[in-house]
Amino acid sequence: MPSSRSGADWLRHPVSLAGAALATVSGVLVVVLFAASLLGLEGGPYLGILAYLLLPGLLVAGLILVPVGAALERRRLVRLAARGAAEPPLPVMDLNHPRTRRRLLVFLGLTTVNLLLLGIASYKGLEVMDSPAFCGSCHSVMDPEASAHRRSAHARVACVECHIGPGASWFVKSKLSGAWQVVSVALDLYPRPIPTPVQNLRPARDTCEQCHWPTKLVGDRLKVITRHAEDAGSTPLRTVLVVHVGGAQGLGARTRGIHWHVDPGVRIRYLADEKRETIGTVELTGPDGARATFRSKAPAGEARWREMDCVDCHNRPTHVYRSPEDEVDAAVAAGRIDAAALPFARREALKALRAGYPSHEAARAGIAAALGAFYAGPEGGGAPREAVERAASELGDAWARNVWPSMRIAWGTYPSLLGHEAAPGCFRCHDGDHETEDGRAIRADCDLCHEILAQEEKDPAVLKLLAP
Repeated sequence: MPSSRSGADWLRHPVSLAGAALATVSGVLVVVLFAASLLGLEGGPYLGILAYLLLPGLLVAGLILVPVGAALERRRLVRLAARGAAEPPLPVMDLNHPRTRRRLLVFLGLTTVNLLLLGIASYKGLEVMDSPAFCGSCHSVMDPEASAHRRSAHARVACVECHIGPGASWFVKSKLSGAWQVVSVALDLYPRPIPTPVQNLRPARDTCEQCHWPTKLVGDRLKVITRHAEDAGSTPLRTVLVVHVGGAQGLGARTRGIHWHVDPGVRIRYLADEKRETIGTVELTGPDGARATFRSKAPAGEARWREMDCVDCHNRPTHVYRSPEDEVDAAVAAGRIDAAALPFARREALKALRAGYPSHEAARAGIAAALGAFYAGPEGGGAPREAVERAASELGDAWARNVWPSMRIAWGTYPSLLGHEAAPGCFRCHDGDHETEDGRAIRADCDLCHEILAQEEKDPAVLKLLAP
């Protein structure tokens, strides 16, 4: 005798029932959280991860458990049949029966709802994974980079636009890489400090040049750099430069200036150490196809060839860590540190910033104590307490923006290669040491990139000429 049990009875297996319950609860929560987001109730990156990554995964897991439970139930019945019981029949779908038609309609309706939920969750999940909040959600690891991004010129540009760029292939590659990063964070396997990811970035033409067009960045730019002396008045000293940004100026003209390096008719390749801070060999192919190879007398530990592009100079276009000098000069120039009320403001500020502290909290307390002690003494001249406290608060913020003891990030850990002050920068190649076999060297003339109109002058005459 065949079993009287129908195929639908197999779905009563505990595994199927648990899967149905899991899928139902997950689906309802996805709907609720999605509706909340439509009403403007945002809960940060973690709510997005829960709503569009974790819960949809549980929904899919629940749907998979339903047929798994049915298969287990059928296997159990087959085993019983082997002991003499009736063999369970396979399900028969007879649409002539109203009950079968109702079950089919319910199944199709639920399938449509599930596909709709998974489609919405997939779209919103991609949106969440592409957000800066998601990229910076690993607090202990990514807090330094997320903090630097928030105060950068690219603060309104999503992380993925530079680190991934357009196209599916790099998106998939980044997510596969991200899977290992999740494991590294969970098991505390990541390095401290995090290395600058120069080895796995896309070429700048696929990322930077989606917005910036080097051949159109033409002409010269006037730049004024303000430093302050370490005298009692923290006297402002200004350097005035004409920076030769470059580009092709005029129809048929050859590109000149800094952006000559990325002119479409010029190709530059080089061999360098892993951080690209020491360059041993440079290969130049000019617009006429002529090739020249320049080798340093002290070659770097060479890795592999790389074609030069924007990030070889603009190596930190977004995640910028400033020097103590830059932070103090900017704060004094903006009036956030009152040099008129605080004698030797720059000198004492730098002393306080350069001291070692074990944490951000300790730095704030230590900086406040150092300034308080100095300005309470005879050399401090009885400076107003409010000015001292304001300066201490500003310096505490500056220290916390640039130094992260938990990640072993100190002043100068991430130097900028743009220029030649914090790191060799231009002088990696333009040092007079890279020569061809016939003795030609890469030029090291300062006026290739800029002309100095005034250098650390208290009252540059050129600025008077330019003043309205």
